[in-house]
Formats: sequence, structure tokens, C-alpha cells
Amino acid sequence: MLPGVPLSDLRKVADRASQMLVNVRESMLAPHPRKKSPVFTTSQVAALCRVERKKVIYSWDKPELGLPPGIANNRTREFSLAETRVWIDKLGPFIKRPDGTKGKKIAIGNFKGGVAKTTTAMTLAQGLSLHGRRVLIIDLDPQASLTALTGTLADSEVEEEQTVLPLIYGEEDDVKYAIQPTYWDGVDLIAASAALFSAEFYLPFKQSKDPHFEFWNVLNKGLEPVLEEYDVVIIDTPPALSYMTINAFMAADALIVPTPPSALDYASSTQFWNLFADLADNMKGLVPDVEQKRYDFIHVLLSKVDSSLASTHAVRDWINRTYESFVLPIEIPTTTVTASAAAEFGTVYDISKYDGSNRTYQRAREAYDRFAEMIDQELVALWQAQKESA
Repeated sequence: MLPGVPLSDLRKVADRASQMLVNVRESMLAPHPRKKSPVFTTSQVAALCRVERKKVIYSWDKPELGLPPGIANNRTREFSLAETRVWIDKLGPFIKRPDGTKGKKIAIGNFKGGVAKTTTAMTLAQGLSLHGRRVLIIDLDPQASLTALTGTLADSEVEEEQTVLPLIYGEEDDVKYAIQPTYWDGVDLIAASAALFSAEFYLPFKQSKDPHFEFWNVLNKGLEPVLEEYDVVIIDTPPALSYMTINAFMAADALIVPTPPSALDYASSTQFWNLFADLADNMKGLVPDVEQKRYDFIHVLLSKVDSSLASTHAVRDWINRTYESFVLPIEIPTTTVTASAAAEFGTVYDISKYDGSNRTYQRAREAYDRFAEMIDQELVALWQAQKESA
């Protein structure tokens, strides 16, 4: 027998890994629907609506307001996420997207894995939904981590027809066929699976056969018909400069780059910007009007920040000096809350009640809340500018 590991053994490992993931997920998550959105107390609903608690108590007994009363639970009441979003819509101070304006597309990108790219996409979607927004999340990564965060296993629960592949192949003209609801009210999903790898072969092949084919513009065209239905489209990209990443970047109105303040991640981020700049230069030869491409904003988000590490302060300074105004004045800390939530295929927003230190939970939650609020304010400003220029 020849030494080493034959390729045939890889299938055995893959099968065991898939089964183990199913077992782990089933042990951590409740039966179908396996993921459940959190419930909210009266105080939490008031905080999300930016009103005093007594106003919520006063309002739920007013049928003319059309507000769901929740369910009495001992001395308080509990509200589902869907009910809470009704309260936010009715009482919240958030400016709605003006008629005649379209939703904005935000790509979350970085060419290195493990930088909290997928967590950033999911928490931003959840946070914006709590501002009354309707959000579509698109998973373009064959690893399907964003899909997993919605409680869906790509290898056993996602068919090719639920991904963007029919759009890529030209079998569909827009992405409506692939949109599915998630456990989180206000957030819909276009899922991913390992089948997305085939797009990396099909797009250049089609381009070589058809000089009029615009491989970089497929996703952009497919999203256009849904931009009146959603306030925000958030696109989670693969950790590589792939054809799918190019489609996401060319379709996006804005870009967010999560970057942990570690030396290795900082070094990797320089490669991201160099490759991104090379892409822009190369696209000039393919797209005559590429110079007209403008991003409404580009943000570098400091993620997975561990302030207890001495190196964090130095690398943070490097990042600020390098990216200057691109750096958001918000940092996402690494905490036991985020770690425990990730271990259960969730985020801080999935936690109804944290068993550990409330101070630790609030520190993590407040960072994501501030991040979502800042992005929401930018979206409102862009919509208003769009309406005024119409």
C-alpha cells in the first residue's frame, strides 16, 4: 500500500464533517424552526422606540393605535420580534425611505478569513431591522457562513436554485426566485452553498465565448428589480478576489471592510487594498464608464478588538494613519458574549437574556447598536439626497 492519504479518503472526512455539523447544530438549536428570534420586554421595546416605558404601557391599551399588546408574563409583558418591529414602525423616530427612492447595496469585504466579515453582515442586517428597515442579505461565499447564521445548513438544506447560480447561468433575470424569509423578521436571505464555486469557472468561460457578456454586472442587473422592495441589501463576499466578489463590489453602493487590529490582519488588509486597486485599474480596459463608478461610502470597521493586548494600541494607530477618514469611530470588541453567541450559530442580537455579566453583554451590544445607527443615519442622508436630486 502506498503511504500518504489518497484523495478518496477526503470524501470520508467530508461526510463525517457534514454529519458532525448536523449533530452539533441539532444539539444546540431547537427543533424546526431551529432558530428563534428573541423576545423583548416592555423596557426593551421602549428603548428601541426611543420612548419612555410608560408610553409603551399607555399605548398597548389603545386599540386605535393598532399596536400589538404582547403577552403578559408575570409582572411584565413580552413582545415577539415581529410585534416589536410594529412598535418601532409606529412609535420609533426613524425616518422612512422616501417614495421614489431605492434601497442601497452594501458589500462586506476582506480577502482574509476570520476578520468577522460574516458576523458584521448579519449583525448589521439585524441592527438595521431594529431601525424599521427591510433588509435582504445575500451570501456569495461557498462556505455559506452567513447562511448558517440564519440556522440553515448549506450542504443539506440549500438547493442550487436557492442561490444566485440560476442568475449567473442566465436562467433567471433577477434574484426574486431565490429570496426566502429567515427566522428574523425583516431580514430575508439569498442562501449560499458549495455549488457557488462553479461560478468562478462559468463567468470567465462565458466571457471568453461572448465578448458582449458583462461578467462583472450580472449581480447588479439581477438586484435592480428588488431595490424598491428592500431598504438595504447586504452582500457577504468570499475572502478572495473572486468573480463573485467582483460582482458584489461592482454592484455595491457602499463598502465595509472589517479589520481586526492585529499585525497579521493589518498586513493582510494592505493586500486587500492593493488587489482592489489593481481590479479597478484592470476594469478600465473592460468597462468604458468604470470611472463613473462611485461608492457612497467606504468604511474600515475595527473588529474583534481586544484592548487588553499591548499590540492592539499600536496596530490601531497604524490602521488610523493608513485609512484615515475611512475608519469608523466605532470598535467591535471581542467579548465572551460574542464568542458564546458564535458557538451557537448566532450573534449578540439573538440573545434574549444573557446568563453572564450584564455589563459585558451591554458593551458588546452597544457597539453593534452604534454601528447600525451610524450606517442607518448615512442611509437616510443618501435617500434624502436622492429624493432632492430626482
